Amino acid sequence: MSTESYEDAIKRLGELLSKKSDLGNVAAAKIKKLTDELEELDSNKLDAVERLKSGFIHFKTNNYEKNPTLHNALAKSQSPKFLVFACADSRVSPSHILNFQLGEAFIVRNIANMVPPYDKTKHSNVGAALEYPITVLNVENILVIGHSCCGGIKGLMAIEDDTAPTKTEFIENWIQICAPAKNRIKQECKDLSFDDQCTNCEKEAVNVSLGNLLSYPFVRERVVKNKLSIRGAHYDFVKGTFDLWELDFKTTPAFGLS
Repeated sequence: MSTESYEDAIKRLGELLSKKSDLGNVAAAKIKKLTDELEELDSNKLDAVERLKSGFIHFKTNNYEKNPTLHNALAKSQSPKFLVFACADSRVSPSHILNFQLGEAFIVRNIANMVPPYDKTKHSNVGAALEYPITVLNVENILVIGHSCCGGIKGLMAIEDDTAPTKTEFIENWIQICAPAKNRIKQECKDLSFDDQCTNCEKEAVNVSLGNLLSYPFVRERVVKNKLSIRGAHYDFVKGTFDLWELDFKTTPAFGLS
């Protein structure tokens, strides 16, 4: 990378043009292009900051200041009734889809809304995100929401050899959590198109996560004692539908992946 200062660059350009005036038009065109690019870059940065500012002002004016009772209560504690696992996809915010209000749902979002099996040495971030709302906040419901057109599921379904070297730093290792769903769909829906297989896998991957939830002792204990309910769901933002189902105790947890 060049360490030449702005002043030095301008000076050198001026000297070059004084010697070769025929390059004037070329220089003017390149300077115009560079100026346009810099203006666009500055505008994008400004637009992002302004969007964040205006977003908070809208929230403060239309929510925070109009609901002092709620926000005063939330300042003291939280008592969410739901723990929701949802995809990080920008199109499937559970707060919007299910109209959750502040303090109503403890939400965990990741690639393809997956819950890995219990393992103290792997994916401890998910374990912590489960343990706190269940053992400290005493949530009464867990909901795992899959969704249409999920890129994580498409990536999973596209993996032909589970033992092949990964091409990504983190993604492939993560989505392999639901490899049992992929394998089942590949076998049972082999006559369907790839897109239809993906749709089926979006739902079956939720079932694998529901099964994995039962591998956590503090989850299973509360489910058995009827203190905690577990449900799966699938949101189709193409059709505008939302499917909800109960945990099937016959679902087999997919234990540790190497």
